[in-house]
Amino acid sequence: MKNLVLTLALALTTLLGFSQDDGITITVTIDNVTSDKGKVLMSLHTSETFMKGNGIMDAETEIKDGKVSIKFENVLPGEYAVLAMHDVNDNKRMDFEENGMPSESFGTSNNVMAMGPPQYDDAKFKVEDEDLDLNIRF
Repeated sequence: MKNLVLTLALALTTLLGFSQDDGITITVTIDNVTSDKGKVLMSLHTSETFMKGNGIMDAETEIKDGKVSIKFENVLPGEYAVLAMHDVNDNKRMDFEENGMPSESFGTSNNVMAMGPPQYDDAKFKVEDEDLDLNIRF
């Protein structure tokens, strides 16, 4: 009987331990997507991954009425940036015009609109001890 009680207590403790969050939730919304065609792709980046491919967390979502919302969950404290793009043709990459300009909408955290490619130092933000809500504009 003693072993049964100990086994049940251990199992319950283990289940409760796994259900707790380990980090912060970052909710990113975009409310000016030009059409509902395609998907919006977002990536959470560190300085090491920014503009070098996949982020440390990647997500995509359908567009409804020109709006999207994506959550990055269990993000540990640190410094990050978000890159987002409207993948109109759903090919999972940014498309460009012949002159090198992007043909699909994109944005970054902090909504910096500079000439040339986005820079990490312009887009970075800190994750500390509270959930964050970010809004990106295309």
